[in-house]
Amino acid sequence: MSLQFTDEEFQEAWRELDEPQLEGGWELFTETMGVKIYRLLDKETGLYEYKVFGVLDTCTPELCADVYMDLKYRKHWDSYAKELYEKDFDGQHAIYWEVKYPFPLSNRDYVYVRERKDLDVDGRKIWVILARSSPETPCAEKSGVLRVKDYKQSVALESDGGCGTRVFLNYFDNPGGMIPTWLVNWAAKSGVPGFLTDMQKACSNYGSYCHKK
Repeated sequence: MSLQFTDEEFQEAWRELDEPQLEGGWELFTETMGVKIYRLLDKETGLYEYKVFGVLDTCTPELCADVYMDLKYRKHWDSYAKELYEKDFDGQHAIYWEVKYPFPLSNRDYVYVRERKDLDVDGRKIWVILARSSPETPCAEKSGVLRVKDYKQSVALESDGGCGTRVFLNYFDNPGGMIPTWLVNWAAKSGVPGFLTDMQKACSNYGSYCHKK
């Protein structure tokens, strides 16, 4: 597979663990359960890009990275994932992901590429996963499902010095269509901390899942 991301993009992600880059209009959106969420208005779309800083107390960064990368397992613990799989689309390797939206909104789907690197930075072990939409991948759109064509996400994970993981998450997506403001705010304020809680639970159950496979 050709490299989809540059070394600089990986470095930019893990550096946020040391020095959060919050100049240029980033504002603190909410803080809950030890998770800080910042947002930046994208003037072109009127949507927000988000940065999330937090700690997962009960799982190691390597386990977090493994769980995050395991698409089949995610379908077991993420109730919003309707379809999620990696495949070859006419020679282009990509991931297809359909996300359930509440009625009466249409589901959204994504076709994206991702890459993981396990880095050694002056003796520090840091796991970085980058993802972004791949509109050039030849994957037909489904009737009744809106394709998200502008999506990016980066994750950096490092030990908190104990049994947990420091987490940095940066993401933006343009879900298209008419999304009510309340839903956008809910997704950011409740969905992100909820996802991290689910992720922590998924990490604790991963050993038994792998054993049963």
